[in-house]
Amino acid sequence: MAKEVAKREKDRELGYEEVIGRLEEIVQRLEAGNLPLEESLKAFEEGVGLVRLGEAKLNEAEKRVEQLLSTPQGDRAVPLEEAGREAPRRSASRPVRSAPEGPEEPPPPDDADIPF
Repeated sequence: MAKEVAKREKDRELGYEEVIGRLEEIVQRLEAGNLPLEESLKAFEEGVGLVRLGEAKLNEAEKRVEQLLSTPQGDRAVPLEEAGREAPRRSASRPVRSAPEGPEEPPPPDDADIPF
């Protein structure tokens, strides 16, 4: 049990690129097909944990990007705890633009109208 906790703590220290590299190693070992069942299960279990860790790291990076985009300065990081109090989040959607005024263009010809 203590080994598993220590391993999880060590995994959390990995960078995203290291997580991906470790996952690639695990996939190669599993695809080789020469691991005993128990080792395959352990490798798969480690891989699932690394996928979750990678997703968490991506989510954290996304939050940091959103935080930077939502601050009035936009050029400095604000601790996540302060970001919610400092500025409201901007909507990710773009405003809808109205069509330009003027004469409407005729629709393109139907393929049936083309003589060839």
